[in-house]
Amino acid sequence: MTRKHWIDNLRWVTVVLVLLYHVVYFYNNKGVFGGVGGFGEGPQYQDVLMYILYPWFMPLLFLLAGISARYALEKKSGKEWFKLRTRKLLVPATIGLLVFHWMAGYFNTHVAGNDVFAAVQQPVKFFLWAVSGIGPLWFIQDLWLFSLILLVVRRLTRPLHVTKECGLFSSQWLLVLGLVVLGVLFWFGEQTLIFNPRAESLDGLWNLYKPVFYVIPFLMGYYIFSIDEVQETLGKVWAFVMAAAVAAGIVLVVTTFGQNNTTPQYLASPLNCLYGWLMCLAMMGWFKKKFDCTGCFASYMTRSSYGLYIVHYLVIASLGYMMKVYTQLPPVAMYVILTIAVLTLSPLLYEVIRRIPVLRWCVLGEKKQK
Repeated sequence: MTRKHWIDNLRWVTVVLVLLYHVVYFYNNKGVFGGVGGFGEGPQYQDVLMYILYPWFMPLLFLLAGISARYALEKKSGKEWFKLRTRKLLVPATIGLLVFHWMAGYFNTHVAGNDVFAAVQQPVKFFLWAVSGIGPLWFIQDLWLFSLILLVVRRLTRPLHVTKECGLFSSQWLLVLGLVVLGVLFWFGEQTLIFNPRAESLDGLWNLYKPVFYVIPFLMGYYIFSIDEVQETLGKVWAFVMAAAVAAGIVLVVTTFGQNNTTPQYLASPLNCLYGWLMCLAMMGWFKKKFDCTGCFASYMTRSSYGLYIVHYLVIASLGYMMKVYTQLPPVAMYVILTIAVLTLSPLLYEVIRRIPVLRWCVLGEKKQK
């Protein structure tokens, strides 16, 4: 099968957007958990980037992961594929915490202005730093779990002969209707969040990992969006869908700016779900139509985007924290410096790690240098 470069390009572009999102998120003053805090109580209009990106960029990554899983399982057995997934996903999300991400965890425990583990003795404190360093790695932890779920679902659906050549997609109108139905399923996934999380419980972790919500686009990618006819249709109508998505996004931002855009009530709102779903469809259609090509830079980003995602948050947590706490730099300088740093130091850090065999396996889940 000819490689679909638009999927590669959309994936690495989305990862870059994740990096930019985390720069803004780290200094937000909207009450979003995990950042070091903003610059006063007044409006920070740069925070609008969070409202634009958060409803759709992680569901989109799970959609693309589901599509890629379909293509990979056409070439490998389920056992072989899951073994590779375990090394690529579970090793960095467990062993990698102890080897690398504890450093981000160290800064995460200081973002409130003091060390929340100050009274804890070593080596317990080190393990708490490691757990606190999970950060964006929740994504690959979810993805490993969904890979396991997919193998179970495939085995259960094997007697039904669920294939990509299913005749349900011969009619474009029927396909459009199906995408509307899937949008309702997207909304349903958000309803599984705990709307009133209890303090000192695991409710907050459930709302962070959102396993029911994210497994839905992952399985959609595997069973629906890996089908050529679906991709072709999205490529034909991308402009109309993008226009609808932009309209929904404008209404969402204008009517909700200033709210904490990560609360369950916000995420489960019909408008947020509508915007998020339309943007997922629009981005896939746009890249299918316009960006199904590659080059030297795109090839590099295709190969390295996963590693950049893995290592980037240490740059943000360390430099972002130290600038906020130990300098008097104006806010605009902090944003500019942190943006440049995450886009330059993250690739440098990744290139160093991938050249050291032990670190490459522990942090990136790779056996050999590519």
